[in-house]
Amino acid sequence: MTKPVLVIMAAGIGSRYGGLKQIDPVGPANELIVDYSIYDAVKAGFGKIIFIITKEIDILFKKMIGERLARIFPIEYAYQRLDDLPYGYAPPAKRTKPWGTAHAVYSCRKHIDGPFAVINADDFYGDDAFIKVCSFLNEAHDNKKYHSCMAGYHIENTITENGYVARGVCEVSDNGFLTEIAEHTHIEHRDGGIAYTEDDDSFTSIKPDTVVSMNMWGFPSHIMNEFESLFIRFLSHGTLDLLKAEFFLPAVVNELLLQDKADVKVLKTSSKWYGVTYREDKEPVKNAVADMIKLGKYPERLWEI
Repeated sequence: MTKPVLVIMAAGIGSRYGGLKQIDPVGPANELIVDYSIYDAVKAGFGKIIFIITKEIDILFKKMIGERLARIFPIEYAYQRLDDLPYGYAPPAKRTKPWGTAHAVYSCRKHIDGPFAVINADDFYGDDAFIKVCSFLNEAHDNKKYHSCMAGYHIENTITENGYVARGVCEVSDNGFLTEIAEHTHIEHRDGGIAYTEDDDSFTSIKPDTVVSMNMWGFPSHIMNEFESLFIRFLSHGTLDLLKAEFFLPAVVNELLLQDKADVKVLKTSSKWYGVTYREDKEPVKNAVADMIKLGKYPERLWEI
């Protein structure tokens, strides 16, 4: 049986961080966050790795990440391009960036030949999540639905102390399936709790054990058939500002749930998320990695290259 593929979304430049955060070392031997994700994924049973990047960061990314890891694992690249659109569509003249996370997955459609997981390059997910997602993908089989999964984190384990974050806030059924996901792009610590805002003025509190998505999904390969039709619908939506609008992965999942074409098992994990949304996040991540090395979760040196 073909091992599940790991798709890593690494096209973002990281505007709030102030640089290409994917290549900022956090480990004692200059390992990056994505090194730890790949280490956990390979141990869990994933095979080929597909990096989604842009042409603008192509040379630097390959030099810092791809070339050294290609000596150990099979690696492919998919390029997220502004003009990679369904036949008959063209980007607005003044739009400058690609179309979001669902568009990133759409951009690797020619590389997918089996079940696959999707993660962000700059998020530290923990080995428990990779084990659960890989196990699901090895066991799931399509029949009338696209049987998918999502790693579910408690929101209290995913918030930075240094600003706000975007999270997919989830509604989960009693039997552990996703029923709805709402993308909130401004969630922060506030007044001793956690809250989100849509207008930078009024805030709505969120319970600390609320399940959120960190964009760690598991999908069967045939679900890629749905991305183009939903992308076309997105591009044809008369009220969207196509200079700024983004085609989000949670929106695709929501639509497939509404159409009863997919189900999504929520694989809850107690792991703590670590990431570098802001430059101030880097030191806490380095300290957390050092602590995990002391506990024996990772070797001092991940790769002998």
